[in-house]
Amino acid sequence: MKLKKAIKITEEVMEKIENHYGLSKYWDTTPYIEFEKSIYAKLMDEPTVGKNDGEDITKAEFDLTENTISIYYPQIKNKKDLIKTLVHEYQHYLQCPAWFGRYYKMGYHYGNHPYEVEATEAEKDWKLFK
Repeated sequence: MKLKKAIKITEEVMEKIENHYGLSKYWDTTPYIEFEKSIYAKLMDEPTVGKNDGEDITKAEFDLTENTISIYYPQIKNKKDLIKTLVHEYQHYLQCPAWFGRYYKMGYHYGNHPYEVEATEAEKDWKLFK
């Protein structure tokens, strides 16, 4: 997806997502949304690094320490995909940051981590925000 389109859709739907799910009890503000070409571009702080510079398929992530949702817009296929991604990452904003790591230490992995399961389930709500 092109950056301008990703920004426009995000601006259209984030207020609806926030109003529907409410605010987190773990943060004083709603999450900051940033747009990056790839996780590599973000980690290397190099905006020219693109999606073809690795095998990354990451669409987004929520930073548990910065209260930031990073959207890797070239990985987003369409409006539905972006809305589902925003809903998923907003769930992580609502979840307890301390327990996020604890679950991994308890032996959970991405596929069965309770917070990931919950966030994936919430993606079904995407139609509420289109």
